[in-house]
Parts: sequence; C-alpha cells; structure tokens
Amino acid sequence: MRKRLVSIRWQFIRHSIIVTFILAFLLLFLMTYDESRGLLLVFDRQLMGMPLFFWVLIVIVITGMIGGYIQADPIRKRIDQLGHGALRFERGTFTHRVEVEGADEIAELAKRLNGMAQNFEEQVASLQRLSSERAAMQETVKKAAVSEERQRLARDLHDAVSQQLFAISMMTAAIKQTMIQTSDPSVEQVKMVEKMANTAQAEMRALLLHLRPAHLEGKSLKDGIHQLFNEMQDKYGMDVTVTIEENMMIPKGIEDQIFRMVQEAISNVLRHAKATQLELQLRQTNQDLKIKLIDNGVGFDVKNVQKNSYGLHTMKERMTEIGGTLQIVSVSNKGTQIEVNIPIAWKGE
Repeated sequence: MRKRLVSIRWQFIRHSIIVTFILAFLLLFLMTYDESRGLLLVFDRQLMGMPLFFWVLIVIVITGMIGGYIQADPIRKRIDQLGHGALRFERGTFTHRVEVEGADEIAELAKRLNGMAQNFEEQVASLQRLSSERAAMQETVKKAAVSEERQRLARDLHDAVSQQLFAISMMTAAIKQTMIQTSDPSVEQVKMVEKMANTAQAEMRALLLHLRPAHLEGKSLKDGIHQLFNEMQDKYGMDVTVTIEENMMIPKGIEDQIFRMVQEAISNVLRHAKATQLELQLRQTNQDLKIKLIDNGVGFDVKNVQKNSYGLHTMKERMTEIGGTLQIVSVSNKGTQIEVNIPIAWKGE
C-alpha cells in the first residue's frame, strides 16, 4: 500500500491538488478583496445547507484528482514500457526494443536504452564469434594423446577402484545386517563405513564423468548429450528424460560450452543430489536457446552454496562467456532446477 501511494500517479494527483488549492485561494481572494470580511465570506455563506468553504474544498480535491490522473496516466504508461524493456534487457533479451513516442525526455531515455541494448547485442555477438573461432582453433591443435589418456584413466578407475568400492559397499551392507541380527554394539561404526563407501562411490562416478572427453569429439550436441544420459541410465540406474528439438542451428563454440556445462551439472547431481530422476530440455527460438536441467534430489540452499561451490561457479562462467545467463532454483527434499538462457546474436559457422 505504501509503495502504491508514492507512485508517480499519486505524486501527480497530490501536486495537482496543491496547485488547484493555490489557484482557488487566489481566485477567492480576488473575488472577496472589496468585501469587509474578505475570505471569511466562504465560511459565512452557505450552499445547500453547508458552508461554502466545504464545497470549495470538495471542488479542489475532485479537480486536483482528475487533473493529476489525466496528466500522470500517459506518463505512467510510457515509464511502464521503459521498465518492461529494462527487465527484458536484464534477462538477456537484447533484441527487444523500447517503443519511442514523442520527443521529450522519456523518449530520449528510450532511445538511449535501445542504443545500450544494441551495444550489448553486438558485444554478445562478438563474444560468441570469438568463442566459436577459439573452439575451431582448439579443435585443430589438440592432440589425440590427451583424449586417449583420459579414456585410459577412466577405464582403469572403473575396472579397478570403482569395482573395489562397489564390493566394499556390498560387503559392508552384508556385515551390517549380520551385526544387527546379533545385536553387535559396533553396528554404528559399520554404518559409518558403509556411508563413507557410498560417498566415495558417488565421488568416483563424478570423477569418471570428468575424465570423459571435454569436447564433443566430432559429434553433434544432441548426440553427445544423449550419450551422457544413456550412460547415466545404464551405469547408475537413474531415470533420465532428454527433450531436444530437431534441426537446431547452434554455433560450434556455443555447443562446446553447453556440453561442458551439462557435464558439470551431471557431475554435481552424481556427487551431491542423491537423485533418482534427471530431465533435460533444450529448445531454440528465433532469438535464444533455453535449457532446463531438473532433478528430484535433496536440494540445497542456493544462497549459501553458490558462494563456495566451484562447480556452480564454473557453470555460470561458461554461460557468461557466451553471453548467457544461468539461474538456479532449489527446494530442500524436492530437487533442483537449472535454467539457462543464451541469446543467439551471431549465427556464423
């Protein structure tokens, strides 16, 4: 209510009432100047059983409110357009333009906002062009030995350490059941060992994912993402859903950054979320790319975790590098949703 009373419309109404009161006072003063009682006549005379003074006040208030509303309404609508445009720019839609009406100060502000949006759009296009050029350069200079070594390490860890951790977890679970049946007092220590083994397994899964090739290795973004999610479904038993539009035209540099961001998000899910379901949505409009990653995990406090989480910080940096924005919504014991919006300002190959 307080915010509404300080809005521009109410400011105009208050000012209009004040100006109307001053004009009415001057007019009454001139009309009663030659009278012996002067302005006191408005208290002496009556109209319809009420002093003339009250009728004057009513006319002043009504006239002031009508006049203030008529003056403020078109200005408020134009300011609302500026606010809507600024909100679109804040969310990364730099292709939006504010409608310019007239030639006053508000119109000049609208022109400057449009100019600012155009500059941002050009800068985003430049960032994306440079990102794609750099991706192409990296593609030509990287060595196959790096990819082979990563895959070799992943195989060794999966075949040796990961299998041993799984065996420890299974044996610990069996020992715990036996100790529960015999009422052994050491069962709590065994539970702690089981929990540590499960945590180590989750960390190993995330590490194995990180050891995968960081680039798409000649595959399309759609094929690369499907491969990641199929692996999660096969190896970790997670229920996954992937929805990707057909025939998307995405520059190579942006594809690589999206793929790396998805890798990082999946790694966080395996390490921390304890989720059983993971969904990815990727769609493209004429102006931007929209990505959603949704899990049903334990959730977390976004404000506290974002400051210290290297993974979330890296994901945001990757999206900022190509002019995108990343928002995280998480509810405790409900899950987490990651929303990414990437304006496509440069459509080069």
